[in-house]
Amino acid sequence: MQRTLLGIVAAIVTVDATWLGIRHFDVDKQAYEILALLAAALIAGAMFYARVRKDESLSAMLFSAAFLIVFSAAFSLLNYLLLTVCGPRIDHMLAAVDRFAGIDWPAMMAFIASYPRLNALLQLCYESVMPQIALLIIMLGVTGRPGRIYELSLSIGVGAILTVALWTIAPSFGAFSVYSLPPQVSAHLNVALDQAYARDLVNLLAQGPGQISPTDAKGLVGFPSFHGALAMMVAWYARDIRYLRWPILGLNALVLVATPIQGGHHVVDLVGGLAVALAAVSATWWLAARPAYPSAVLVRRPELQSKVISP
Repeated sequence: MQRTLLGIVAAIVTVDATWLGIRHFDVDKQAYEILALLAAALIAGAMFYARVRKDESLSAMLFSAAFLIVFSAAFSLLNYLLLTVCGPRIDHMLAAVDRFAGIDWPAMMAFIASYPRLNALLQLCYESVMPQIALLIIMLGVTGRPGRIYELSLSIGVGAILTVALWTIAPSFGAFSVYSLPPQVSAHLNVALDQAYARDLVNLLAQGPGQISPTDAKGLVGFPSFHGALAMMVAWYARDIRYLRWPILGLNALVLVATPIQGGHHVVDLVGGLAVALAAVSATWWLAARPAYPSAVLVRRPELQSKVISP
């Protein structure tokens, strides 16, 4: 599993470096270098706990943290580069699908504007996904499930690749890039991503990425909702942790409710997010079920090495 994660990161970094070598983009190299140093320190810690202190769970936690840092930064950069080659935007088509299903996004936003406390709760839920991933990695380590840590990391990676591949063919930014809310509604809405954010996304598609930095990178993808996919994957991988499964399940049900409101998504984006989560978890299950390598990258397992037959 470590080899697979390293292979994914190496492939994405190679694509980024090649693209940046062919075409000029304004990239905040220093910020990316700082993240690379942080990831290197985490990898060193993972190797120490794999080979010296022999704590497989802690090693998996550190390795996965390094993977997620590098993968997120490199793949976000790639997503920005893909702005220059992606297909025609499909937000109006997605809005029409919502309307056909009886969903009125402006009316939904007007409704939630009348309940500021409920809206504040939904904002907290929406913004909880990244902290949930960190908590889940820690809890999987504490409960002695290093394999599940790698599976969660791989599912996130596969899910992101599927999401951005679909988005590149048919980009979208969400319902808040289609509709304009009345001033009396906007004035009473406190949301994580507002319509100014949506305008920035549309301008990026029209004018190009500008400066690309991990410190102010925006989430570009509307359909499928990767935020929704992450919520579903977190709930799935928390299922065997007794005291966490039901709170996480309930919290992420609220995340899905919050996503069209706080993230400005079309509701149909969540359907796409569900498909991505199912595909990512299934692909990870298939990879995890394959026969193990005689040795991992960081952890050498004698019991597996003993099964290798010399030629």
